[in-house]
Amino acid sequence: MSRDRLRARAARRAGILAPALAGGVAMALSLPPFGLWVLAPPAAAVLWWRLEGQSVRERLASGWVFGLGCYAVGLWWVTSFNVYGGILVMLVEALAPALAAALVPPGRGRTPALAGAMVLLEATRSAWPLGGLPLGGVALGQASGPLADAARVGGPLLLVGLVWLAGGGLGALVVPAVRALRQRRMAGREPAGWRELTGEAPPPEVRRLAPVRVARPALAGAVALAVVAGMGVAGGVAADGGTARSTLVVAAVQGGGQRGLRKADVDPSVVLAAQVDATRPLLAPRGPRVSLVVWPEDVVSLDHPLSGSQEQGALASLAEGVHATLLAGITEPAGPGRFRNQIVAFSPAGRMVDHFEKVHRVPFGEYVPWRGLVRHLADLSAVPQDAVAGHGDGVLHTPAGALGTMVSYEVFFADRGRTAVRAGATLLVVPTNTSSYSTAQVPTQEVAAARLQALSEGRDLVLAAPTGFSALVNHDGRVLARSDLTRRAVLVGTLARRQGHTVYERAGDLPLLVLAGLAVLGGWVAQLGEPTAPRPRLARQRRQAGP
Repeated sequence: MSRDRLRARAARRAGILAPALAGGVAMALSLPPFGLWVLAPPAAAVLWWRLEGQSVRERLASGWVFGLGCYAVGLWWVTSFNVYGGILVMLVEALAPALAAALVPPGRGRTPALAGAMVLLEATRSAWPLGGLPLGGVALGQASGPLADAARVGGPLLLVGLVWLAGGGLGALVVPAVRALRQRRMAGREPAGWRELTGEAPPPEVRRLAPVRVARPALAGAVALAVVAGMGVAGGVAADGGTARSTLVVAAVQGGGQRGLRKADVDPSVVLAAQVDATRPLLAPRGPRVSLVVWPEDVVSLDHPLSGSQEQGALASLAEGVHATLLAGITEPAGPGRFRNQIVAFSPAGRMVDHFEKVHRVPFGEYVPWRGLVRHLADLSAVPQDAVAGHGDGVLHTPAGALGTMVSYEVFFADRGRTAVRAGATLLVVPTNTSSYSTAQVPTQEVAAARLQALSEGRDLVLAAPTGFSALVNHDGRVLARSDLTRRAVLVGTLARRQGHTVYERAGDLPLLVLAGLAVLGGWVAQLGEPTAPRPRLARQRRQAGP
C-alpha cells in the first residue's frame, strides 16, 4: 500500500475517532461533579453522526473510543486506589458503548436503535461483571436536568434512553442541514483530485452534486425530540409516591474528618468519638426534637461481636438520650478472614430492634473475588478481609417506621430501592462511607444516585456520610439540605413517610428493556429498506479514466 493511501486512511480514521473521543469527554462533563447536564444530548449526537456509513469494525472502534473519553473522566477516581487497575476498569467499561455502537445500523433507523442499544448495554454494565459498576453512568448527569422526573416512569435506564434519543434527534436536525449548506457553497466546483486522477476536466454531470435530503431526517429528528420532551412532561405528572401519610423529624449525623484515608490509616475509636461528639447537640435540653437519627456506614468498627459489648451499651444510651430511633453502621468479625457490614437499629428505649447486612458488596473494596489467585498478582493488604454478603429486602422495621436501607454502593443500583419499597418501606435511608475518596467525584455522584432513587421510588431519603456529603432529599429528587466535605455537621429536617407507588416501582426495568430491544430491531428493519449506493473505488476510477 502506498504512503499516500496510508496517510489518507489514517486521516479518515482520525476524522472518525477524534470526534468520538471528544463526544465521550463531553458526556463525562455532563456528570457530577461537573454537572453540565446540557452537554449530554450534543455529546450523544456526535457519536450518532460518526456512526453513519461505518462498517461494524469502525462502529465498534468509534463506540469504544467514545467510552474511553467518557469513563477516563467519569471513573478517574479508581486510579487513586490502583493506577493499573483503574486503567483496566476504564478499558473494560468502554466496551459497553462499543458493543452498543456495533449493534446500531449505519444508516436509516440509527436514532431509535442507538437509544435502544445504549439502554441494553447500560443495563448490562450495571449488572456484569462482578455485579456491575453503575458509577459514571449517563443517568447520573440528568439528576439535575429537566428530564429527571421521567425516572418516575422508567427509572435511570429511561433517562439513558432519552439522552441518546435526544442526541439522535439533534443530529438528524443539524447534520443534514449543515451538509446542505456546504453543498450549496460547493455547487459547480470540481471534485478534489479529479484532474490529477483522470488528467482532464470533469464533465458537467460530475459537477452536479446529488441533493442532500433534509426534510425526512428533519422530521425524524423533530419526532425524536418531541418524544423526549413528552416523556419529560409525563414524568412531571406521573404518580410520585402519593401524599404524605405522616412526617418525622430526621437527623443525619456527620462526624467529620480527613478524607482520602484507608480504613487501616484511621483509629476506629477516633471515628466513633467524632460521631458521638457530633450527636451531642441532639442530647441538649434545648436541642432539636428528632424521631430518627442516621449514622453513616462503618463508623463503629469492632474486632469483637457487638452483642453484649461496651459499644452496644453506648449506642443504646445515645438512643435513649435522644429519645429517637438510632441507625448505626457497624462492622464486626464473622469468622476467620470475614466480617459483617451491617446497619443496626436501636429503639428510643435503647433496645436493638432490627439489623440489615449489606447485600451489594464492592468488589476489590469490601471483598476480593478469586482471592487465592489474585493474591499472587496484586497486593491485597488494603482488603485483608472479605465482607459477608447479606440477604433480604433492606427494610428495617423500627419505631420510626419501615425504613428501606441501602448501604453506600447499593444506592447506585435501582433494584435495591425498588425491592425495599415493594416490601413496604415508607422512607429510604442511605448510610454510606466515602471517606477513602480524596476528591468530590464519588460523593457527588452518590448524591445524584440518591436523588434518582427518591424520584424513581417516590420516597423521601436520608443520606449520611462520616466526612460528607450527607443530604436530605424529598420524593421529588430535590435536595433539601446538604453538608460540606470534611466538616462536622448535623442535618435536621422534616421528611414524609409515603405509601404510594410510582410507575417505575410497579413495572421495573423489564418493559423498557423490551422496548429497547424492539428499537434496535426496528432500526435494522428500517436500514434494510434503505437503498445502498456502492462506494466508489480508486481502481475503478482509474480504469474509467483510461491510460
